[in-house]
Amino acid sequence: MQHHPPTQESDAYPTDESALFDRYGSFIFSYILKHISSREDAEDLTLEVFTAALEQNTLRQLPPEKQLAWLTRVAHNKLIDAYRKMQHRQNVNIDIFSDILYGDDEPEQILMQKEIDHQLHQLIQQLSPFQQQLLYLRYAHNLSSAEIGALLNKGEDTIRQQLSRIRKHLRDSYLRHEQKGGR
Repeated sequence: MQHHPPTQESDAYPTDESALFDRYGSFIFSYILKHISSREDAEDLTLEVFTAALEQNTLRQLPPEKQLAWLTRVAHNKLIDAYRKMQHRQNVNIDIFSDILYGDDEPEQILMQKEIDHQLHQLIQQLSPFQQQLLYLRYAHNLSSAEIGALLNKGEDTIRQQLSRIRKHLRDSYLRHEQKGGR
């Protein structure tokens, strides 16, 4: 079931909090749920959006399309904040990058995997916060380039190019490290 933004069919603006939620709640919830995997987290973020609306006294005086734009922008910002919090709580699982570096599971490689993981983790930590965020959204949350672009207000092609450059940089940095004897 696809949720569409409410239209201006009614002549009255939502003038209180319950009317705002009644009019826009399901749309904002659906928008958030498209970008986050947990229904409970989407419910929590929707609640945060409408809590912010309660604190914004002038919101109820705006026309409906501006109310919706404001609520959608707050939802977008709440999603970004949620991703950042998740990123701080857990590091990117570097196993998701193992295909870039590992071949078949030979005994030597299994013994060296811990050192390789440590090196890859260090390389990721040297990336800019934005680059780390892109990797996290792409590989830890399995978001597509289009989804990441929508979330970050960037074009899909821009995100795809950035991810490609980041992967190439990680491969090149790792290979340079190995050529120097792993030191």
